[in-house]
Amino acid sequence: MKAAIIGATGYGGIELFRFLTKHPNVEIHSVHSSSQVGTMFSDGFPHILNQTTLALEEIDSMKISREVDIVFMATPPGVSSTLTPQFFENGIKVIDLSGDFRLDDMLTYQHWYNRTSVPLHYLKQAEYGLSEWNKEAIKEASIIANPGCYPTATLLGLAPLVKNDLIHENSIIVDAKSGVSGAGKIPSNATHYSETNENLKIYKVNSHQHIPEIEQMLRTWNNQIQPISFNTHMVPMTRGIMTTIYAQAKKEYTSERLLEMYNESYLHSQFVRIRKIGNYPSTKEVYGSNYCDIGLSYDERTGRIIIVSVIDNLVKGAAGQAIQNLNIMMGIHESTGLDMVPIYP
Repeated sequence: MKAAIIGATGYGGIELFRFLTKHPNVEIHSVHSSSQVGTMFSDGFPHILNQTTLALEEIDSMKISREVDIVFMATPPGVSSTLTPQFFENGIKVIDLSGDFRLDDMLTYQHWYNRTSVPLHYLKQAEYGLSEWNKEAIKEASIIANPGCYPTATLLGLAPLVKNDLIHENSIIVDAKSGVSGAGKIPSNATHYSETNENLKIYKVNSHQHIPEIEQMLRTWNNQIQPISFNTHMVPMTRGIMTTIYAQAKKEYTSERLLEMYNESYLHSQFVRIRKIGNYPSTKEVYGSNYCDIGLSYDERTGRIIIVSVIDNLVKGAAGQAIQNLNIMMGIHESTGLDMVPIYP
């Protein structure tokens, strides 16, 4: 199938290109940018020299619709809300890596993103693309709302606990940390080298836009879930997300029983790897891959369950999960184009 990448010059866009070049069922037909039209794609990314002769094209939805089968929207919030409805009306499937289609409620989106929502008609066409837990809906979708990076790590870590009703609904606390690439390619004071190097800082305290996305999915699994405590930190590394999740168990448990339940929950999920008791994942162990690695423990002293979930924010948290959703949508084996060993060290 022929694919177009819109927003190809961002980190998510170039990561899509990296994986799709090795996908046996996809031809990258065109790459698009709002700021570098006419320049060679490899000019801005010398590491792909000899991999492509594509030039960056303008974003013309009618022309793109005539030429491709699938569009990846690797754009900042607010762009996809205008373009994706145009592709949908032209019969083109869209996988949206921005946040424009993730929230079901228009007012919630406007509150957390501080911009106008997509019209309700188009929101209803979108399916949330948490690959491991929403396969049947993804298969039938025309628009996929690709989950955010923090929600992916958090929801994969919490799903077995919430779906099996093991934790108190008002007890979820998420301590999340991300590498600098999670802030995008456009530099800012917050991502300046001298601000991030040898530094660890919290940001968007109690106000991160991924909070309602996480809560929305948790409530589809258990409608009694209460607001969560979720806070994010930037760490001086390029890639990677670690979420350390705390929740109060409803009854006494054991780490061994938790491990058994998680292994059962993800038995058929190739990209979720559960660690043995006492073994906890680090971000380097999923670097450059579509894996989510999960470690867990039950604290007998406090009655709390602790889950550690790590992903590469640009792969499982963005481009990799988008391609995983493409595979599910198109009836291709889920791991096609993604089955690679993480980069280490």
